[in-house]
Amino acid sequence: MPEPQEPEGAIAGTGMGGAMDLAVSEATTLEKGPGQAGGPQGKPRSLWSDAWRDLRRNPVFIISGLVILFLVVISLWPSLIASGNPLKCDLAKAQEGSQPGHPFGFDGQGCDVYTRTVYGARTSVTVGVCATLGVAILGSVLGGLAGFFGGFWDSILSRITDVFFAIPVVLGGLVLLSVVTSNTVWPVIGFMVLLGWPQISRIARGSVITAKQNDYVHAAKALGASNSRQLLRHIAPNAVAPVIVVATIALGTYIALEATLSYLGVGLKPPTVSWGIDISAASAYIRQAPHMLLWPAGALALTVLAFIMLGDAVRDALDPKLR
Repeated sequence: MPEPQEPEGAIAGTGMGGAMDLAVSEATTLEKGPGQAGGPQGKPRSLWSDAWRDLRRNPVFIISGLVILFLVVISLWPSLIASGNPLKCDLAKAQEGSQPGHPFGFDGQGCDVYTRTVYGARTSVTVGVCATLGVAILGSVLGGLAGFFGGFWDSILSRITDVFFAIPVVLGGLVLLSVVTSNTVWPVIGFMVLLGWPQISRIARGSVITAKQNDYVHAAKALGASNSRQLLRHIAPNAVAPVIVVATIALGTYIALEATLSYLGVGLKPPTVSWGIDISAASAYIRQAPHMLLWPAGALALTVLAFIMLGDAVRDALDPKLR
């Protein structure tokens, strides 16, 4: 039966024939197993739990997250803060400034700028989210498979991505979308996915190549794990972090790209309500009625900034080198 420890301290061997005095709490820690001295209740923290803990303490993430949450809410239910009709116009009020019930004034067609700005968030968020999901899924699948299997298919994918990287985005949009007559958002989303997947593909490829060199992947392969199990169970969860970071930042870029294409007249077209369309229409009246340009442009800038700030916060939280 072991002797009880003295309350003042304890003696522990140094491993070199000597001894040292330890406090009771330190001696108790030495008696615990290696996994018991980690997190609460001895559970080791994962990358995702550490990242979530850092994000909750990051004011940039909190502020950008609240802005994005507000944008998502008004995109789903714009009538919560705008009771008017964005397509209802009165030419008698064209270019007039702020009035009671119309805080942003009216545009060149007499439409309420406030209502159109609120409803424009739905289009921009829809295009940004759908384009980002399409780019992330397509790029991750192609890049992940190429990085995992390598060889001939990896070389083919690398050459294809080089071709797509050589296409200027705006010029490609002018050429490809100029022949589209649809007024929906899907041609614009399809164009963004077509030219956006190579970037995600290269990042996913590099992450998979790095992850498959780890010892736990070699151990799973030695134990007879199939290629699909290695890729989905062991490699993908550890290679997805860079893809999430880049996709989050790219979401704001796609929103800005949609506004740019709509401004140039090849993106979304009336009667679709879009910030890019409103900015294009207001550019001719910037001296007579600057409010027509100020509010949709400000909403666009705030939205893009919020997504870029969110991406930066996620990158800082998921990068172990920055800890």
